[in-house]
Amino acid sequence: MRRRHPKALPRVWLMTDERMGDALWPAIERLPRGGGIVFRHYATPEAERRRLFARILVVARRRGLIVLSAGTRLSGADGMHNPARRAGRCIVTRAAHSRIEALAALRAGAKLVFVSPVFATQSHPGARALGVLRFATMVRGIEERVVALGGMDATRARCIVKLGVRRWAAIDAWSSGQKRKAVPT
Repeated sequence: MRRRHPKALPRVWLMTDERMGDALWPAIERLPRGGGIVFRHYATPEAERRRLFARILVVARRRGLIVLSAGTRLSGADGMHNPARRAGRCIVTRAAHSRIEALAALRAGAKLVFVSPVFATQSHPGARALGVLRFATMVRGIEERVVALGGMDATRARCIVKLGVRRWAAIDAWSSGQKRKAVPT
């Protein structure tokens, strides 16, 4: 069966990880239709990771979401985030923490680059955040292919739209009580 990829890649993304626990399911439900999920869960044992991914795919397909697997290709994924090796003909995204990394990822064929951390984040406590000005400088000229990550929520997403960046990703923003209507798309 031929997989159908969206013409436009999602503007809003959920990054999953083990910290989410049972909050994963309401977070997926909060994503707007057409959003994306980057399934990480790196520390989960492989068999359990594959079962969890299969469950996420069922919900994602029902909700019109695309799902990328991080690191390794998982059956049913629309693409890969930070693939360890060549990913074939699927959507590929990469993480970047500097302008050099971002440009290299795009030259290597990444469709989108997740730039982080824009703001302080619970995922990486103590990591130095870029802040709005350094982030703006880092992504100048590639704004349409950037996904802002790190401490992002709907309010901060409105801030980066002024910079020309219309895509953002989060973990905690989707896990909290944030309402779907407050999410800029």
